[in-house]
Amino acid sequence: MNTYKLLTPGPLTTTSTVKEEMLFDRCTWDQDYKEITQKIRTQLLEFAGASNEEYTVVLMQGSGTFAVESTITSAISATDKALIITNGAYGERIVKMANYIGLNYQEYSVEYNEYPNEEEVRRILEEDEAITHMVMVHCETTTGILNPIDKFARLAQEYEKVFIVDAMSSFAGVEMNVPELGIDFIISSANKCIQGVPGFGFVIAKLDKLLACEGNARSLSLDLFDQWREMDKDGKWRYTSPTHVVAAFSKAMDELIEEGGVQARSARYQNNNRILRERLGKIGIQAYITDEKQSPVITTFLFPHEPFNFGDFYTFVKEKGYVIYPGKLTDVDTFRIGNIGEIYEEDIQELCSIIEEYVGGVTNE
Repeated sequence: MNTYKLLTPGPLTTTSTVKEEMLFDRCTWDQDYKEITQKIRTQLLEFAGASNEEYTVVLMQGSGTFAVESTITSAISATDKALIITNGAYGERIVKMANYIGLNYQEYSVEYNEYPNEEEVRRILEEDEAITHMVMVHCETTTGILNPIDKFARLAQEYEKVFIVDAMSSFAGVEMNVPELGIDFIISSANKCIQGVPGFGFVIAKLDKLLACEGNARSLSLDLFDQWREMDKDGKWRYTSPTHVVAAFSKAMDELIEEGGVQARSARYQNNNRILRERLGKIGIQAYITDEKQSPVITTFLFPHEPFNFGDFYTFVKEKGYVIYPGKLTDVDTFRIGNIGEIYEEDIQELCSIIEEYVGGVTNE
């Protein structure tokens, strides 16, 4: 297999030192391993700006979607009603989960390149007092839009709703203070901005809201409360945990701190994104999302001309050492490029030169 760098929103390019942590086999019952789990839980609270008196952390086996579904099935009871706010495929996936679980919900949906309307959400909350929970995605990796969760967090507090945020692609890559925002459950994954590898997700939960989840879950494996109750004793996971992934994630967290924390990592991602958008814009490849709505995580670009063969383009870029992402829109042809992972300015500059070479070659044919 040829080596290449991933310009995707996870899995992503990791450091050699993170990879090396997976060379050792660990026992789930061993005290040293359980201490790694507890270390991770403590550091995640620190990244969230939260204290263990008000918040706690639950790690959940599986991809990020498993952690989202665990939260949805555990935090929203049969007598509750959720308002699910969507402007992308990952918000729509939460709606799909709600249908599978049999939740009572209302969806408020806007176009993929638009923010949800704060006043519309207020109107819905005013008209439907049965709503107990609000659910939304922070960074929609469908497009790269970064939703203004602060506005909706304030609405949730004003109307006394439990606020659940899928921050899969933004946590630790975008600065946020979870307690100040008043988020009750925030969800992310090992293989995103903390730059670990796939295998588990995590939920940072307000302790009183998590305690209220007991008995709600419709799934044994995804019972967030039961997972927390077992894990909180001494760090033991309920069922077999992804030991290699957990060790790699612990190392990735240390490397995030060494880089200068979330602020420094966010600045690197933002710089990557700025260069990418500016250079591609000069050769006619325009971003789908406007500057003020763009996250530093992933950018969706419109095809530069017709005809444009994404398969040929993808192969050309991959052979030069980089892997990008296909688009996830149905109404317009796009592709996506991620800025996260062990990717620096020199990588983005090189990528842009490769794309310039491809576009120049196609134009001259």
